[in-house]
Amino acid sequence: MRVMAILPPIVLTFAASDPTGGAGLQADILTLASLGCHPLSVVTALTVQDTRGVEDLLAVESDLVARQARCVLAETPVAAFKLGVLGSPANAATIARILDEHPQVPVVLDPVLASGRGDALASAETVAALRTLLLPRTTVLTPNSLEARALGGVEAVLALGCKYVLVTGTHADTPDVVNTLHGRERVLREDRWPRLMGSYHGSGCTLASALAAGLARGLAVPEAVREAQEFTWNTLAAGFRPGSGQHLPDRFYRMR
Repeated sequence: MRVMAILPPIVLTFAASDPTGGAGLQADILTLASLGCHPLSVVTALTVQDTRGVEDLLAVESDLVARQARCVLAETPVAAFKLGVLGSPANAATIARILDEHPQVPVVLDPVLASGRGDALASAETVAALRTLLLPRTTVLTPNSLEARALGGVEAVLALGCKYVLVTGTHADTPDVVNTLHGRERVLREDRWPRLMGSYHGSGCTLASALAAGLARGLAVPEAVREAQEFTWNTLAAGFRPGSGQHLPDRFYRMR
């Protein structure tokens, strides 16, 4: 007698490919898999980069982005979406249309506007499309403090329709990293984490993907936020430096 396996929670990520495996699509896949989810992936852009910075970015045509997503979505139920680098305003519009076809599925949006070195990863037009087309469909936005300001601030983001904003304090000059979850009417939680030495490539991708995994497993947003932070901090604490640039999070630290 054949026993049918129970499906793991399935998460679809839209992101750019990162050849280092530290951030982007590869980071999402590693994180989701390590947290018991099955990752589906749609490539939005190709990058040339190492652990020091991004040399080039080539957006995938929006029609191909749509075809990648709709092909897997036609047969596979997803429990959450995770969005990273969009690649272009056209891709933002395409992804927004796809999200509208799945209105009950939660969306985690990591607004990756620049690399750790400061290399631009989103044009002004892409940022505008993100604000007007994707924020109204976003369940949780996960900006750092610089990205939050670039998007107009927490209140403006919430006014556009985003349900929750988790602002990370990695760029603040504080002894601890303070992450704050904002809801429509109040701050829902504030978590403090010991600040680690060094800099890390892919910490934001890890946090957003871990949060998507929690939502896919049915956790409420505050609980999913707490679990995602704990997982991310541990991946950074166990991080490694394979090259001459930033450290990479170890998403499989629990196996070593």
